[in-house]
Amino acid sequence: MSWLGKVFGGAFGFMLGGPLGAILGTSLGHQFDRGVEGVDDPEFQLGNQRRVQMAFFTATFSVMGHIAKADGKVSREEIALANAVMKNMELSDQLRQTAQRLFNEGKSPSFPLDETLNQFRAECHRRTTLIRMFIEIQLQAAFADGRMDSSEENMLLHICDKLRFSQFEYESLKAILQAQQRFTDSGQSSGRSRRTGTVRQPDIQDAYAVLGLTPNATDKEIKSSYRRLMSQHHPDKLVAKGLPEEMLKLATEKTQKIRKAYELVRDKRGFK
Repeated sequence: MSWLGKVFGGAFGFMLGGPLGAILGTSLGHQFDRGVEGVDDPEFQLGNQRRVQMAFFTATFSVMGHIAKADGKVSREEIALANAVMKNMELSDQLRQTAQRLFNEGKSPSFPLDETLNQFRAECHRRTTLIRMFIEIQLQAAFADGRMDSSEENMLLHICDKLRFSQFEYESLKAILQAQQRFTDSGQSSGRSRRTGTVRQPDIQDAYAVLGLTPNATDKEIKSSYRRLMSQHHPDKLVAKGLPEEMLKLATEKTQKIRKAYELVRDKRGFK
């Protein structure tokens, strides 16, 4: 059983405290005091990797549920899409059930969004890479049906403001994720089209966009952006900062997309 699975299964008696602790406690069927600060265990103090991992998991799925309710209702399609995101993470059955309960907690009209985000930011201890990953996951969920409505976008912008993630960074990240989706779709669709018989290849424009660049970028800028993005999404680095190991597949998939885009641009330009 995974570490988080043991925690959520009740094998450990510590809690986060604050709104995140209350949300998690409710989702597990327990009543915990919002003011409880957890434990005396030195491995579970504020900023510790395990505590951050629990905070990240709890915030990710409860906030995801709140965004889905941004337009006042949660459709069957949105629930199905949230489940698809969880399935794509390859969570264990136990963790998926916990994620679903957290998602439902986030849909509650009384969900304390701002308090949750304030605590999450504090738990992250200025780990900006981790906050960026959190925003990426929320964007990915919002785009799961191929579009994002204005209420979802307004909610995401509010979340970014509370986490001190600038609108410029948000817009840049959104453009990269959209390009990644197009790039991945074209790669999965490679082969002969049934209608035209032509071979469909990943688009070079999208490859540049995945790297956060335009075709006007220099070779040096391309290499620099590639190294930076690979460092930001390196699975081991993210886990060390507090990404739950159970969510590693997301980071691994992102590094694969970045590498594939870089290789396409590199081969097109002919540099090493």
